[in-house]
Amino acid sequence: MKKKIICFHLYNDYSGSPKVLKNVLDELLWKGFDIELITSNGGVLDELSIYKQIKIHHYRYKFTDNKLLTLLKYTYIQLYTFLFSFKYLFTPNCIFCINTLLPVGPAIAGKIMNKKIIFYCHENPKNKLYLFLCKVISLMADSIICVSEYQANKLNIKQKLSIIPNAISREFYTFFSHNENQKKDKVILMLSSLKAYKGINEFIYLSNNLPDYQFVLIINDRQENINAYVLRNALCLGDNIQIIPRQINVKPYYQKASLLLNLSDKHRFVETFGLTVIEAMIAGIPAIVPTVGGIAELVKDGYNGYKIDVQDIEKIESTIIEILSNPLLYNSLSQNSLQESLKYCPNVMIDSILRIIAKC
Repeated sequence: MKKKIICFHLYNDYSGSPKVLKNVLDELLWKGFDIELITSNGGVLDELSIYKQIKIHHYRYKFTDNKLLTLLKYTYIQLYTFLFSFKYLFTPNCIFCINTLLPVGPAIAGKIMNKKIIFYCHENPKNKLYLFLCKVISLMADSIICVSEYQANKLNIKQKLSIIPNAISREFYTFFSHNENQKKDKVILMLSSLKAYKGINEFIYLSNNLPDYQFVLIINDRQENINAYVLRNALCLGDNIQIIPRQINVKPYYQKASLLLNLSDKHRFVETFGLTVIEAMIAGIPAIVPTVGGIAELVKDGYNGYKIDVQDIEKIESTIIEILSNPLLYNSLSQNSLQESLKYCPNVMIDSILRIIAKC
């Protein structure tokens, strides 16, 4: 008898953690698992509704700029999902899968009901709330999954810990195995949330300094919010840059890209992983990434990209020129990226997760 998976995810959008969860649940559903998912509506996880053996329970939840209102909404959802969880009190052989540190309400309920609990962590403990949640999950979890060595060290949890790097969907792999990259122009791509510490201003600065190259910036937000950010920061946009709002399908942009940038400021935000880097590698695209964090574990300097911090923007600029003006170097980086991507195929990830489920 297969175990039933009860999965909780706080905020369902098109960012990294729900994308990873969707990939995992896709694989588990193909394996025949019976799954129930409790999350907000309006994001990538809604695409799982095509499967007959998954039941999705939605609630309304959005982040706001008002910290107090966000905290009140978060607290309400934790209470709601805590109470909702007790519908599984008499469900035999079920596992609670908690995606990210945030759904602490259902985790507490699961512990009260003596359910097996797996925490799938994607973030770093960056403030007192996250540090508190780390202590809570270390007490409640039967198993904790981290996505990188860097993250595991930061969480400072010694027991019950497994490190399983993220993987991209099987569909993404299949697309690039059957479709050649359409690189014609020298296109530099970055995917980001609408946060200054993600390097948006620096990306625009590079586009102004390198007018011979095309720059594409995909921001996980609405167009009106992007326009307001550009206006507020008095950013000057040249003819060689496109800023594109949230996209459900990013494959065409990777297909035309030559180089991927991640310009997160390591002093303000550290990437626990780097899903966009894996996506780029599958498309044969080298990357320039920060020197610290889980994202830095994906790139070998001079092999499939370079590790340069955004503070050294002049070096990033000169490295872009070097990569895109040297065909021999570019082809080497591109082929090595394809080779590295094999480490992050769905089979490797799901086999590791199945071993954890089997132990619960």
